[in-house]
Amino acid sequence: MWQRHLAAALFATLAMTGQMSAAHADQLADIKARGTLVCGTQNASEPYAFPDAATRKIVGFDVDVCNALAKGLGVKLEHRALSTDARIPELKTRRVDVLAAAVAWMPARAAQVDFSDQYFVAPIRVLVRADSPVQTLEQLSGKKIAASEGSSSAAVSVTRLPDSNLLTFHDISSAFLALQQGKVEGLVAGQLILARFANEAAAKGGQQYRLLTRPVFEERWGVVMNKGEPALRDAVNRILVDYDKSNGLQESFEKWLGSKSVYKFTRDYKVEPIKVQ
Repeated sequence: MWQRHLAAALFATLAMTGQMSAAHADQLADIKARGTLVCGTQNASEPYAFPDAATRKIVGFDVDVCNALAKGLGVKLEHRALSTDARIPELKTRRVDVLAAAVAWMPARAAQVDFSDQYFVAPIRVLVRADSPVQTLEQLSGKKIAASEGSSSAAVSVTRLPDSNLLTFHDISSAFLALQQGKVEGLVAGQLILARFANEAAAKGGQQYRLLTRPVFEERWGVVMNKGEPALRDAVNRILVDYDKSNGLQESFEKWLGSKSVYKFTRDYKVEPIKVQ
């Protein structure tokens, strides 16, 4: 009797394994058969994905991309809000199908997961005091600059501003404090957080700040998916191109980052394959 039970258990295990293999053979087919796209974003990264104060629902630029993907695939959206650290693990264990979660292309990431065409370009720039004589990146040569410890901005500064004296701080607020106190000439970070610092300073009066015009580097964000899913990657790329052509991407940009937002950024990129810089 026990032999029959063992054989049945082995058969069930093999059958389950076979089903799982088949299920992962083509994730696009799985999504369409299921009728749902599980799309992950960050859970607290305004304006990309953050809780709306009135509804408590997660909204933002990346959430709009998730909606566009589900609509383009003709399925319902199951949105999953994730912590920053959980993004790639949740994808790798297939608890989410794709990520539109502020994931910038980097060689180490590209070795683990596939990226779609870019849907957002995030500049890394330098904030200086408004009365600083520094007008260009070249004029930072020999001067102290600040960045958050372990950030991509700090890593980029080493290679893109090699003649500057980089000082890293425990967090971005401490780095900004160093700029406020005149301990450094510039603060290197993502354009969005720097714009927030400048806007908040303007609202309070006192010392004012400005961004140098030319970016130090441009991070390129794509929709992220597991490797070995060419059909899903191609479908996502087609949807992103259509999303751009229909003006949907531009409207979302204007709402969260552009003329209708507090940031007033201008979109000067398009959906296209990510170019390695």
